[in-house]
Amino acid sequence: MLTKWIKQSVVALTATLLLSQTAQAAAPLVMATKSFTEQHILSAMTVLWLQKKGFEVVPKRNIATTIGRNALLNKQIDMVWEYTGTSLIIFNHINQPMSSQQAYETVKKLDAKLGLVWLNPAPMNNTYAFAMTRARAEKEGISTMSQLVAKIEQVRKSDPDHNWRLGLDLEFSGRSDGMKPLQKTYNLALDRPQIRQMDPGLVYNAIRDGFVDAGLIYTTDGRVKGFDLKVLEDDKHFFPSYNVTPVVRQDVLASHPGLDTALNQLSAQITDEAITELNKRVDIDHESPENVARDFLQSKNML
Repeated sequence: MLTKWIKQSVVALTATLLLSQTAQAAAPLVMATKSFTEQHILSAMTVLWLQKKGFEVVPKRNIATTIGRNALLNKQIDMVWEYTGTSLIIFNHINQPMSSQQAYETVKKLDAKLGLVWLNPAPMNNTYAFAMTRARAEKEGISTMSQLVAKIEQVRKSDPDHNWRLGLDLEFSGRSDGMKPLQKTYNLALDRPQIRQMDPGLVYNAIRDGFVDAGLIYTTDGRVKGFDLKVLEDDKHFFPSYNVTPVVRQDVLASHPGLDTALNQLSAQITDEAITELNKRVDIDHESPENVARDFLQSKNML
């Protein structure tokens, strides 16, 4: 009788565990994304693609970077699309120059200790850069930051009444890893009137409309393509890499077999050219993130 009772208990316990695991695996994935166009598109892509692969996803959009980070660590959300440079600088306070691969390996190793897994980074790199109108850059023969600096210095010496002006957002102007170290790296001398501070979103219009000669932009912003801007090469590699990467809790990956493979398949498709075009379609052409995400996935035969 005792043996029979033990066997029944084991069977019941096993069934309970299996049901628990099944329920856990079937639980919707909660994904947080930030409050700008690129992340809205990534959110829409992820929902569509993971649903196709059999996962249920609940998107939480417009979540601030630090709030999303804390929610991930506190197991309130399951995954995010994070940028390597953000994790390196904002979360881990590391400002030393690194290659894209070094930055990825560093944040991956640090977060593994916290139970977070960095999957494969996307080829896209949404970092800072300076840009000019393409027509102006070609006329002046400028394609790199060093050439821009040389032109600024030439005008300062030969025609100081028409010094070149740079458009910058307020944050970059005052950051310890912002304008001052950039000037040191490139030996860039500027008089105060040459720096025009403004909202980040207004820099693109200021470049396009000639209010400034060059300005600080994000390399995958849709207005780069929409306004036909020339992104200048950071030939001294000052700006950190910001490769967007799916970051998922380790326990979530364990309870959702195949999730890592699905996210890596999606990540591999997101190039600079692709995301810039999609950002442009939303910001300039006023299409919805959901529509451009669906079109993109269909073009890759993923839907």
